Amino acid sequence: MFSSIEDVIERFAKNNYIASRRIATVIYLASEMRKPILVEGPAGVGKTDLAKVLAASLGFDMIRLQCYEGLDEGKALYEWEYAKQLLYTQILKDKISEVLVGAKGLTEAVDRIAAQDEVFFSERFVLPRPLLKAISSEQPSVLLIDEIDKADAEFEAFLLELLSDFQVTVPELGTLKAKHIPLVVLTSNNAREMSDALKRRCLHLYIDFPDRAQELAIV
Repeated sequence: MFSSIEDVIERFAKNNYIASRRIATVIYLASEMRKPILVEGPAGVGKTDLAKVLAASLGFDMIRLQCYEGLDEGKALYEWEYAKQLLYTQILKDKISEVLVGAKGLTEAVDRIAAQDEVFFSERFVLPRPLLKAISSEQPSVLLIDEIDKADAEFEAFLLELLSDFQVTVPELGTLKAKHIPLVVLTSNNAREMSDALKRRCLHLYIDFPDRAQELAIV
């Protein structure tokens, strides 16, 4: 992690990002407190680049979730690979027949198949989306939730639990807890007002267009 605010400024500069002391202070506090950062400001001021440079400065993987209207839990968290499950079912057809040998009636046959659920409902058939990737990553990561203001309020509410506990529940697998709590950066172009509940869970950073001196430093 970062040793100081000055360390943030220096590492960001090495990655071609001129960070003001205000920005560096928020980054340092977020890394120490493990709190998400809500970055607001007009389009084009470098909100997304902030997350990319944060990941590069720490040597972390960056995982990006691009938000849009209609984004739901399934598209952001995980999906089951049903085609792969079906393929395995076909391959293991003979083994399934062996399991059913001697079954007396439909009820017993169903019970025997149900006892094998862990074979077909396991992590090998889960297709992780960005949120699950960030939680299950073997290495520390930066999770960028880009343009959260474009997502629906219902999705924002779903995020609250994830950002509080950094764990998700997959009914067939149980509760999956983060192996490494990711550094989370949420960006917003202020298309809509974020809820107070989300703001309370985050450190807030507003980035505006650079002044003349900072623009010269960037050039």
